[in-house]
Amino acid sequence: MPAPAGRHYKPRRPLWDNKAMRAGALILLLALCGLVILALVREQTGTEGFLVGLGLAVLPVPLLVAAFRWMDRVEPKPWRNLIFAFAWGACAATLLAILANGYATQWLLSNVEAAQDADADTWGATFVAPVVEESAKAAAVLLLFLYRRRDFHGIVDGVVIAGLTATGFAFTENILYLGNAFASDQSFGYSGLRSTTAATFFIRVLLSPFAHPLFTAMTGLGFGIAATLAPHRRVRRVLVPVAALLTAMVLHAVWNGSASLPAFGFLAVYTLFMVPVFGVLTWLTIWSRQNELRTVRTYLPAYQAAGWLTPPEPIALSSMRARGIARDLARRTGGPAAARAVAEYISFATSLAFLRQRAHHGTVTNDFTAREQELLHHLWQRKHVAQPALAQAAGAVPRAYAAQGWGPQGGQYGVGWRR
Repeated sequence: MPAPAGRHYKPRRPLWDNKAMRAGALILLLALCGLVILALVREQTGTEGFLVGLGLAVLPVPLLVAAFRWMDRVEPKPWRNLIFAFAWGACAATLLAILANGYATQWLLSNVEAAQDADADTWGATFVAPVVEESAKAAAVLLLFLYRRRDFHGIVDGVVIAGLTATGFAFTENILYLGNAFASDQSFGYSGLRSTTAATFFIRVLLSPFAHPLFTAMTGLGFGIAATLAPHRRVRRVLVPVAALLTAMVLHAVWNGSASLPAFGFLAVYTLFMVPVFGVLTWLTIWSRQNELRTVRTYLPAYQAAGWLTPPEPIALSSMRARGIARDLARRTGGPAAARAVAEYISFATSLAFLRQRAHHGTVTNDFTAREQELLHHLWQRKHVAQPALAQAAGAVPRAYAAQGWGPQGGQYGVGWRR
């Protein structure tokens, strides 16, 4: 039927294209998964075991979250992304792992001849759990890579999102292991340092709190590399994350398999394999964080030349120390609101530098101009508070550091409009 004269009808968009609808469905899914996980863990451990497991499992979480937030300080991700990653790991990924791992163990017992309970558990932990768990955790990184692409720029972003997802997963898993250990100790009358609870706490919380974050960080590393590749390199943008996911599965399998070795074998895997891998990943992440500051130092002077930034700002914005001094100065003169304005100014300026970097490397999308104008508008709204504080803070940057070359300023995406 044709539309009545004078009236125009827009085609109705599918419900899933609505951002609010997607967010609501995701929150509902995570809430349901959380309720199911809560019921399953409480059923296995009992109420007392659940409370003990919860109290012990939460101990490493603030330290791990703080470590990943430190990595993310150059361009902090929105809290909604970080909360989603942790919640996905703690609820959705854990639920999928519990169901799939339990089903796989039962299948091994039913279909593999002469399979004993211990053998099934070992095979499941070594060959099934790594595939299931790393795939479930990787889903959070994939979702943010696809639907929050604006917040996903490189290696640090991938490692932070993956690490927080794995931290949430390890948190729930530790509740289950520690709660079961406590219930076992209660049944057999064990207590103190010789108890199963104490041994489980030592291995999972003190000795290897980084295990799950390390495995999944490999997946995040792959997505971070993919984020730096040009859109036309479609094959590489798929193969790199897949290869990184397979690496995470192999690391996980080696770790789980080492648990069935004698004590000396387990310690050998821990000291000669896991710790060096952890060290290399930590070095790579810190190097990438410093590289982000170099990106700010290299690409912001184009906006200073166009009149949007004052000369001291690229210097101050490329130093974490100067950033902190600027926020403190604003807080002393204008209170928390001024400090918040400076923090927002720093965040928008950093995003502007990364946007320009992607344009320089040919990985920018078609919305470059609109996004650039949006970020500059945010800077303009806060400049009267932020620019004086940053100008004072620039004096804290060593002269040799401030005098380094600025790199490319023009190119295809030169600043064609000035303040």
